[in-house]
Amino acid sequence: MSNAGTTLYDKLIRAYEERPPVLATEETSSLSTRRGKAFEQFREKGFPTIKDEDWRFTNMAPFLKDAYDISIPELADKSILKELIRKNTVEGWDAYQVVLVNGRIDLSLSELPGEIGVTVRPLAEVTHSETFTHYAGRHLQTEGYPFSAANTAFFEDGLFVEVKKGIKAEKPLHILHLYTAEVPAFFQPRHLVILHSHAELHFMESTACVKGEAAVLVNTVLECALEDGAQLTHYVLQSGRKGERLVSHTQVSQARNSRYDNVTISLPEADLIRNQLQVTLDGSGSECHLYGLYLPNNQQLIDNHTLVDHIHPHCESNELYKGVLQGSSRAVFNGKIFVRQAAQKTNAFQQNNNLLLGDKALVHSKPQLEIFADDVKCSHGSTIGQFNPESLFYLRARGIGEEKAKEMLVQAFGADITERVSSAPVQKHLEKHLLRERPVTNLQDVAHIEHI
Repeated sequence: MSNAGTTLYDKLIRAYEERPPVLATEETSSLSTRRGKAFEQFREKGFPTIKDEDWRFTNMAPFLKDAYDISIPELADKSILKELIRKNTVEGWDAYQVVLVNGRIDLSLSELPGEIGVTVRPLAEVTHSETFTHYAGRHLQTEGYPFSAANTAFFEDGLFVEVKKGIKAEKPLHILHLYTAEVPAFFQPRHLVILHSHAELHFMESTACVKGEAAVLVNTVLECALEDGAQLTHYVLQSGRKGERLVSHTQVSQARNSRYDNVTISLPEADLIRNQLQVTLDGSGSECHLYGLYLPNNQQLIDNHTLVDHIHPHCESNELYKGVLQGSSRAVFNGKIFVRQAAQKTNAFQQNNNLLLGDKALVHSKPQLEIFADDVKCSHGSTIGQFNPESLFYLRARGIGEEKAKEMLVQAFGADITERVSSAPVQKHLEKHLLRERPVTNLQDVAHIEHI
């Protein structure tokens, strides 16, 4: 089938309609039904436009023009992948390294856990299991979420992680998502992480793309299910190259007394990063802590959408996102805390702070509270400002060079986020990446700025 001259939407619709009949041995009826429903939602809605409220500041049209190949391309030379792995390895961190190339586990490049009670497998191997049927799609929304609907309809493989009841993983996981393509390519990996009652796991996701001219659009869905008393710590480092576009939807569901911690750091270079992080506090005593730091540069766009749904009483959520915008970059923060009527005794905090270092940098910040309970403690806020020139003068007067002084100020601004990382090697790794990014190019960028 030739896809020349057709849009990505047309290619996907045609691929679904022309697919061969699915045999019962290939897919469960529940998954097939879910795919069909998601496909109809995607066919009716298509990709989002600026007419959609959640996308009005993120115009996807320029990123959908490329002639994307929707088949999985051949892999790059292993030596190239190994070099990319080396650059993204966390020095001094004793972790299992799980490498996915174009959305599929590469066993030859990975070290999978051998611990009893900790399972890491390709998702395609478990889609017939009762565990997958019970947990997959349990809280994930596809209605009104076109990218999630497309992923649900078309995903083929990804990562499956399961930690059994009462098991505390001895070593964390470092999950490396590597992408490589010689022509524009569209990937849709799907991942499922399950922590049973009182299980514990730390894992970090790193994203990198083999250097090249071809555009890469990645549409990822990650579902995390935490049962009673489970604890999951989740770090995300998003780095890329020009031509890379990352769209992700992470759905976390939490049962009683569980805890979820997320630190997401988005670096410059990739054309587009869009993160949709949604947490459902579906049990009393559960808590989540969400932290983000984003540093767009040049023409880059980074969009963070979060939603925390408080369903039961005595739950807590803390959220702090910070942005440093350079050049003509743009950023979006849209955070929503939803407190249902039964969720009495809720504690919820949300804050978004931004530094604009470029004259043409622009940020849209919209923290939101929607509260239907009357016995709660909730707050939210947003600030947008620029460097305090007095702070820069103070550092330079003490013999610190201009570029180093700017780096120090950016690092201090982001310290509230990086300090949330409990692993010293991971924290050092993240800070090393941050210091590679030059905050401003000349003093004129900050000469006129007043501190807010």
